[in-house]
Amino acid sequence: MKRILSATEMVAAFFLLAIALLTAGNVLLRDLFSVQIPDWFDGARMIQGIALFWGVALATYYGSHICVDALWEHLEPAGRRRLDIVATLFTLAFLLPLAWMVWVKVGGTGTQGTMDLRMPLWMFYSVAALGTTVAVLLAIVRIVLLWRGDEDALRHEPLEPGGAA
Repeated sequence: MKRILSATEMVAAFFLLAIALLTAGNVLLRDLFSVQIPDWFDGARMIQGIALFWGVALATYYGSHICVDALWEHLEPAGRRRLDIVATLFTLAFLLPLAWMVWVKVGGTGTQGTMDLRMPLWMFYSVAALGTTVAVLLAIVRIVLLWRGDEDALRHEPLEPGGAA
């Protein structure tokens, strides 16, 4: 499981880095040479969507969404676990149709492409849809782990340097 989470973190981090490099590179080229990277805006927009969906997958597994813990803080550990299960079930109820509709969007892009380079949009949408699918799977894993009472498995512990688990 740690390797799957690490891979998901790497995908999200890679696309965040790509957004930063693309945007900074475009600003630098525009200021220094009065040229811009073709499709930088479309590319940054698509890459941001990918990073967002993969980030949602991680936030779903770790339960690190923005939330108000007014009720959760006052519950006993068993009540907290039950509330976490219910909250994750609600999250899953929204993620399932979202994942489905993003895959529908992939199928409906046809020959659509970016403005300048005409890069096919289905490639970007497919990676984003894969992120939503991973979010659904990680939500299911979270529910199972909470059901078993294995909250320790949900803690965020980075892998050792070099990726050894």
